[in-house]
Amino acid sequence: MSMSLDGYIVGPDGRFDWSVPDDDVFQLALDEVRGADVHLLGRNLYETMLYWETVGRDGALDEKEREFADVWNQLRKVVFSTSLQSVTGTNTRLASGAVTDEIEQLSGEPGTGDIAIGGARLAASAAASGLIDEYRIRVYPVIVGGGVPFFPRAEQRTDLDLVEQRPFGSGVTYLRYRVAR
Repeated sequence: MSMSLDGYIVGPDGRFDWSVPDDDVFQLALDEVRGADVHLLGRNLYETMLYWETVGRDGALDEKEREFADVWNQLRKVVFSTSLQSVTGTNTRLASGAVTDEIEQLSGEPGTGDIAIGGARLAASAAASGLIDEYRIRVYPVIVGGGVPFFPRAEQRTDLDLVEQRPFGSGVTYLRYRVAR
């Protein structure tokens, strides 16, 4: 997920337009989606990502964007929401249980890729249950001053080991941490 330098995924005004990736960061996002077997999404992220379901039909995408749309649409997706009765989208279903139950079920299924999680509240729930193995963060050079925090504000310590650090010319820094066990 993307994060401002002061630790937020969405600013106090509800906007995240500061996290639009340049070409290099977009390639990183494409590579991450390509490596996932299933993506767990909260309602807000699901509604944002619906864009990729239909945008390719009008021919307005460049080659990389078409590739992302194709990869995204092939990916299995599970949406967590208390307000939605149903979901649309290719390979998309509404979660039938809690995030812990879904992760346990998905972990037992055959697959070669990762279980990715997008959405602050959803990720916080998985983290509180000890279900996150890695954090992959794109830190943007902006201070938004508040909003939805990337990390939950819980009194829980989690030690991390740095696996990868990659700066981009745009000022974005990619950080990949593995949870120390």
